[in-house]
Amino acid sequence: MSTLKRLTQPRYVLAIGIAIVVAVNLFPFYWMVLTSVKPGTELFSNPPRFFTTMPDFGAYVRLIESTGFLTYAKNSVIISTGATLLSIAVSAMAAYGLTRFKFPGSKAFTTGILYAYTFAPIVVVVPLYGLFRDLGLINTYGGMILAYASFGVPFSMWLLRPFFNSIPKELEEAAFLDGANRVKSAWYVVLPQATPGIIAVSVFTFLLAWEDYLFARVLITDTNMKTLPVALHDLQNASLQDWPLLMAAAALVSLPVLLAFLYLQKYLIAGWGAGAIK
Repeated sequence: MSTLKRLTQPRYVLAIGIAIVVAVNLFPFYWMVLTSVKPGTELFSNPPRFFTTMPDFGAYVRLIESTGFLTYAKNSVIISTGATLLSIAVSAMAAYGLTRFKFPGSKAFTTGILYAYTFAPIVVVVPLYGLFRDLGLINTYGGMILAYASFGVPFSMWLLRPFFNSIPKELEEAAFLDGANRVKSAWYVVLPQATPGIIAVSVFTFLLAWEDYLFARVLITDTNMKTLPVALHDLQNASLQDWPLLMAAAALVSLPVLLAFLYLQKYLIAGWGAGAIK
């Protein structure tokens, strides 16, 4: 009875609830990795096996040797990183300006930026294709980076505004008294204080480009320029029966995102906490 009473205490109920939520969310990833290393005799066993004693990593070898997975991964890294850097650079300057300088229509401008982000990508992808075709940006890293940045900047700027608002203006005023100009005070005083928020927003901006399928499908026609979401979709259509190969590709696509969240979680927590303080 004492054990039952202990388990019904709020902290134990909360811990059990968290464990259940974590297990439910991690199980699909576990099953994906498990399927990628299962031998053929265990793939469709009935009842299904939730572990294997004979892991087979042949699907990963076939994925690397018989497909252009490494090329597609390189494309995704270059495009996602470039789009993130451009989005954060522009949105950080915009968020800083909106929080430090007041001008007529500033609130309307900020709201308009948020509305721009609410447009569905399918609405702009066709005219964007025509524009990029005329500018020669189809099948280029620069074109893809600009396309993702066009959606990443409004998103990033809106999220960064609370972080810059939470930084006391008195810190900059003290820097001005010490002889710093606006640029130096922003670079040496404001940006270091906003680093947790910038890292948090960078993660989400990176995922925006890393996981996108629509823009990559429309703006890329060269096979060697494909990104991972497009390659994964094409691999599914070409390998309907090769589930270990497909699951191996899906696991490798998901792994960097999982590792990034695990490594940067302290910055994410600090960033969102700092952004909530005004």
